[in-house]
Amino acid sequence: MLEITAIVMGRQDTLHPTFLWNESKAVLIDTCYPGQLPLIEQALKEHGFSLQQLTDIIITHQDIDHIGSLPSLIQTSPSTLGVWASRMEQPYIQGERMLIKISQDAIDQAVRSLPPEVPEEKRQAFRHALEHPPKANVTQLIGYEDGDRLPSFDDLIILDTPGHTPGHISLYHQPSRTFIAGDALILHEGVLRIADSRLNVDNEAALRSLVQLSAYPIDQIISYHGGQFRGDVQAQLQALIG
Repeated sequence: MLEITAIVMGRQDTLHPTFLWNESKAVLIDTCYPGQLPLIEQALKEHGFSLQQLTDIIITHQDIDHIGSLPSLIQTSPSTLGVWASRMEQPYIQGERMLIKISQDAIDQAVRSLPPEVPEEKRQAFRHALEHPPKANVTQLIGYEDGDRLPSFDDLIILDTPGHTPGHISLYHQPSRTFIAGDALILHEGVLRIADSRLNVDNEAALRSLVQLSAYPIDQIISYHGGQFRGDVQAQLQALIG
């Protein structure tokens, strides 16, 4: 689990992408906000790895804090990266459709929510970034429709977890018994939750997506927002699902 901390929209925010590797693959799961490539590079260095070792990127879903640095990673890579996402999220990531949560009203609201001390120049740059989100080609489709494991990474199981977005995916890493949630779960003050209802396209689907986790022995969860949870995972999930 990486920790990427920066000031975003005038406030400090920490994201938790995940990095996995084996003899043939080095995989980054989600890519943070636009402009955060140097922070990703530094986080990898702290764990003894470099950007040049990356072979693949998995995007759990289309939100801008997950696809933000994807184009930069592709452009700076010395080799062709495999970019993996679900079929449903593909057209949004590739820029063929506008991100599902980005409407003009949503953009206006986001700009208004910036702290008053943010200068006008940065406000307009923020607006431009929302109106022109990053995009990149998805080279490989994943999810149950095309198989549930990543080739050359057989111990990484892909789980369809719609709700936060229609084609959201999560991952289960068998050797470490880790559920890599993306935004299917957030961690807030030690408690697992689904994301705020205003950020989910379907709250009921988000909760239903968690039912399948009872079939997996999970020792820890990595939430993109909140970080690592260790403890009685199934008890927290049951309390959440009801």
